Amino acid sequence: MSSFRDLIAYKKAFSLSMEIFFITKGFPREETYSLIDQIRRSSRSVFASIAEAYKKRKYPNHFVSKLIDADMENGETQAWLDASLACEYINAETYSLLNKQSEEVSYLLIYMINNHEKFK
Repeated sequence: MSSFRDLIAYKKAFSLSMEIFFITKGFPREETYSLIDQIRRSSRSVFASIAEAYKKRKYPNHFVSKLIDADMENGETQAWLDASLACEYINAETYSLLNKQSEEVSYLLIYMINNHEKFK
């Protein structure tokens, strides 16, 4: 593996973030500086933290720490998805799809955390 862009977790997190970006374009304008900014920021932080972690992979503690940060941001994204559903900005089908993608990212991150030595 020569780049963080080759990581499945990075690809899936990036894809989820882009889906969230386009979906939130349809959210009400009054959410611009609250829910929209928050969910976009947290979802972008997931793939960015994965990229940072990969660059620190020779230092296991730093690598794992950044992956934990990515999973934490992923959890925050899920919370904002909950709010988006509750506010009826997304329907149950969209929520389910996005949440499932987020769960896949989390499983991949946990695998990477538990098997960090495979990424040196």
